[in-house]
Amino acid sequence: MISTKNLIARLEDVPKEWVFEFYLKLSEKLTGQSVKIKSIFNSREKTPSMHIYMDNNNTYKFKDFSSGSGGDALNLVQTIFNLPSRARASFKIIDDYHEYIKTHEPAPLIELKAHSKFRVSDYEIRHWNNLDQNYWTAFGIGSKMLEHYNVAPLAFYTMTKEDNLGIETNMTINSNYIYGYFKKDGTLYKIYQPKVKDSKFIKVRDYIQGSEQLRGDKKFLVITSSLKDLMAFNKLKFTDAESISPDSENSMIPTNYIVNAIKHYKNVFILFDNDEAGQKAAQKYQKMFGVATVNLPMEKDLSDSIKVHGIDAVRNMLLPILKEGL
Repeated sequence: MISTKNLIARLEDVPKEWVFEFYLKLSEKLTGQSVKIKSIFNSREKTPSMHIYMDNNNTYKFKDFSSGSGGDALNLVQTIFNLPSRARASFKIIDDYHEYIKTHEPAPLIELKAHSKFRVSDYEIRHWNNLDQNYWTAFGIGSKMLEHYNVAPLAFYTMTKEDNLGIETNMTINSNYIYGYFKKDGTLYKIYQPKVKDSKFIKVRDYIQGSEQLRGDKKFLVITSSLKDLMAFNKLKFTDAESISPDSENSMIPTNYIVNAIKHYKNVFILFDNDEAGQKAAQKYQKMFGVATVNLPMEKDLSDSIKVHGIDAVRNMLLPILKEGL
């Protein structure tokens, strides 16, 4: 007689956290915490950029900032094995889990709750100083531009989290080169730390950068990869173009916003970093919306190109590339 004790026939019988533990060969059990590892899709990566985390529905997902891939357990397996559909990924997970429990105890099906995460709970704006001036002017960005986009230097910021017993943990960071990105109403939406390699950006809330500064009377919209690139683009003084940027290259601007922009502007261009991650992110917009992508063959991004080559050289290089996309 064939035993059906450990027969797995439904994806619902496979713990989703097991999928991440098994296929990513994690060294720790997932119990609701977030984990950061080196990208399995980029063997050359030195700094971990692949995040495994729980979303608002307490479901584990992943985001790989090196390759731009992301999604749930099915997306993970589909991407790893280059499978044609989520259904094929589902069958593989079930088959592999069935083989796994032949020699291991079945992973328990338990209700997981995301561990509390640090959030920005306090900050203090300070006065600009010479270090700030030297940093920003290297990219051609001056005080008027920073004020226009509501960028302010911070003396410190505090991160807070509360555990399941209600015990609060606070962590205050104070150093040079910390900048707050604010909405027009004074709401903080991001912290930028250009000198911190692993945590350059701390996202506080969703926001389309530059959206409040759009006038809507230009022919062209250029979507850059960051607020710094957005401000640098404005220094090029293309009189017929204005710009916005998403939270990051790997955070898509909402579909309805892009669709409305395509209707409003004569052309929409994507000007992201010219590295692999930037170009993959740009191609997503091109594939989804049919918008033109622009690659500036200079430094990694627009602002660095201005820093190294100067505003005039970047403008002269970029102008014919933009005209090509008209």
